[in-house]
Amino acid sequence: MRIAYLNCFAGISGDMFLGALIDAGVDPKVLNEAVAALNLNATLKIEKVDRSGISSTKVHVYEGEKPAEEAHDHHREQKTHTQQHQPKTQHQHKIGHTHDHSQEHAHGRSLTVIRDLINTANLTTAVKQTAIQAFELLGASEAMIHNVPIEKIHFHEVGAVDAIVDIVATSAGIHSLAIDKWFCSPLNVGGGMVDCAHGRFPVPAPATADLLRGLPTYSAHIEEELVTPTGAALVRALDPTFGPQPTMRVEQIGYGAGTRNSEDFPNVLRLSIGETNDATHSSVAVLETAIDDLSPQVLAYVTERALALGALDVMSIAVQMKKGRLGTLLTVLADDAQVPILEDLLLRETSTLGVRIHHERRSCLDRAHTTVVTPYGEIRIKLGSRSGEVFNAAPEFEDCRAAAAKHNVPLKLVQQAAIAAYLR
Repeated sequence: MRIAYLNCFAGISGDMFLGALIDAGVDPKVLNEAVAALNLNATLKIEKVDRSGISSTKVHVYEGEKPAEEAHDHHREQKTHTQQHQPKTQHQHKIGHTHDHSQEHAHGRSLTVIRDLINTANLTTAVKQTAIQAFELLGASEAMIHNVPIEKIHFHEVGAVDAIVDIVATSAGIHSLAIDKWFCSPLNVGGGMVDCAHGRFPVPAPATADLLRGLPTYSAHIEEELVTPTGAALVRALDPTFGPQPTMRVEQIGYGAGTRNSEDFPNVLRLSIGETNDATHSSVAVLETAIDDLSPQVLAYVTERALALGALDVMSIAVQMKKGRLGTLLTVLADDAQVPILEDLLLRETSTLGVRIHHERRSCLDRAHTTVVTPYGEIRIKLGSRSGEVFNAAPEFEDCRAAAAKHNVPLKLVQQAAIAAYLR
């Protein structure tokens, strides 16, 4: 099974992720074509740099003839002659903020505008979905922080050309690797204070802190912002398994450079790509509890939260408990890294007094995706294989549902068309 591991000992940002992808072997043509598809007059400049003795790849986004961050600074300076220029964060991105004054925020983009921009670009469905999901995650965090509807959020720093390019190009690079499963280390968020649109805040910035909710984070080594909102949103959209590097035969290693170059701290993101030693068998944690005094509404909520927190699957079955009471057996499957937070969820949100936790050995098919073209658009096909032989091929339900709604045809017709296209 082909896997990838992100080592975020110096945090993560969009430009660091892009650099790591290129350094690990992604063809720059893939990223340049994704940028060109956005029609933002943007280009990428790729160079080799040194970060505390480590040779790494730095990616700059250009808007016209200027670096995108300079063009964005020029727009911001034109808003008012009296506005004091905010210091930049490490990765040249700060959080977005709400649309309070039309003149002041003339260069912000709403979620609707960004979503339409990506949807109309000549990109694969999978790349569009990952990029849009990242922006929707950013929007949800901003909406909660400012207590406004998500569609009223206007992205400024993360809605600028460089941030849009970072997210879309990274999404294209991610899908070009055809990774079966992503893994990620705990995230070093850094420390100190950061200048945001609404003043100085402790690291991580408010949007970043919300995006990292429930993920393993720590602060060490340096008093700077290490995880940006863009980086946090990409990690969330990627939905990796967190923990130490799994057993793997590493074939490619890439280092993506951040903006700063500290003397004694390598400001890089390391991406390792390779194969697992055991592609067919793995261990999975099983959390179980039986409940006979809880509302079905709460059980449904707990199921949704468990999946959002990284559970691999959640199941419930009816059981008969003591005194003849009908109850529910709730079973949660998870990787070891997610066990503590899911255990806490079950104890806090249900009426149980205890949770059983054990491990099971499971046999898994290698998983991959391919995309087929149907009369209703592109549909991803999920493949399950072993030793090169495909055992299962199934259309992605969400792709089929979206296509059925768009073309006003039965869902099963889209599914049948996808299978027929795959078999051809």
